[in-house]
Amino acid sequence: MGNKVIIIGAGPAGLSAAITLAEKNIGVVVIDEYLYEGGRLLGQLYEETPNKWWNGIAESERLLARAKELNVEFSLQTSVSDLEKIDQDWVLHTNKGVFHTKQLLLATGAAESPFPIPGWTLPGVMSVGAAQVMTNVHRVKPGKRGVIIGVNVLSSAIAMELQIADVQVAAITLPAANLLTINSSNPLEVMNSLLYVSHMAPSPLIKIGSKFMKNEILKKLGIRFYPKDGVKMWGIPIMLRKAVIEIVGKDQVEGVVLATVNIDGSIVPGSEKRIDVDFVCIAGGLYPLAELASLAGCPFHYIEQLGGFVPLHNEQMETNLTGLHVAGNITGIEGAKVALAQGKVAALTIASKLGASVTQIDIQQAIENVETTRANAHIQFHPEVLVGRQKMKEIWAQTLSHTLS
Repeated sequence: MGNKVIIIGAGPAGLSAAITLAEKNIGVVVIDEYLYEGGRLLGQLYEETPNKWWNGIAESERLLARAKELNVEFSLQTSVSDLEKIDQDWVLHTNKGVFHTKQLLLATGAAESPFPIPGWTLPGVMSVGAAQVMTNVHRVKPGKRGVIIGVNVLSSAIAMELQIADVQVAAITLPAANLLTINSSNPLEVMNSLLYVSHMAPSPLIKIGSKFMKNEILKKLGIRFYPKDGVKMWGIPIMLRKAVIEIVGKDQVEGVVLATVNIDGSIVPGSEKRIDVDFVCIAGGLYPLAELASLAGCPFHYIEQLGGFVPLHNEQMETNLTGLHVAGNITGIEGAKVALAQGKVAALTIASKLGASVTQIDIQQAIENVETTRANAHIQFHPEVLVGRQKMKEIWAQTLSHTLS
């Protein structure tokens, strides 16, 4: 096992990297804790342009077929509990034994950030990603009629997927303001993030209106006069002036209590109103799933534009620890296509270290492909992702100069 590259994570970054390495005749083992390969791809289904769909399941099947054709080895339902460096080897402790490798790629992806709301422990409350997996992977409806709490790029995309599956979404609304929902409960902050998903809206009026909303004065006016009952996208009211203050029900979700909010997110007293639903999705956004990099001893930096704490890495997807590489959402929250492109960069970097026929031009072209893919991304999870990427470049350069001095 020690002479094979190990990749943790069978999502888009991991599969892309595995294929690239195997094409260079390098042995690969891909470890994942889930039942199937594909990661977050398995839940994705959205229209990129009129009549052109991104089907994550079809994409994962295509990647998996190519990986198996190249004899990539998979170890599924395998959880990594510890990670350490012993001599020149990375040693992985799992529920299926100990794995050794000299070159390790962490492609662990992202996890969801929930936020607490009174009643959130009732059966029928779930993360928006769980609703996506239930619907698109397992073909089970999360309920008949629900509410999504949290207005952001992720909730907007998944709401559309639920509608396609004939699941009624009564509204996408804000959470009530508390210490854990500071940005997601502020109508102005939320409108900023929505501007980067407006191109997905079926209404030309919303698409045109979003261009005007990039002016700060017009934005504040837009929030002030935003309809209390929301603006509909795909027939779903997007409510920037309503917040869920409580989820109600005896033995399961039976409804939510909505209240009108002022432009600063504060509740308007006496505006509470109950609506009936049988499920609730909480959409608090995504953060890089980077615990294994932490166990390895990799330094971290908090970069808000990348979704939180991100392991130190360079454009070649190397960390500052010999033999440890990262790719995909562990490096910052972006879409599957960016993760696919990053996986290729990481694989080429690893292959060059192992003596395969890879030139610096090959690696540079792959890096440029990541940048092009990012620039053309259909969905941007953070409007200032380029700022975040630049920050990481600067931190890496500073770290390198300190090391050399």
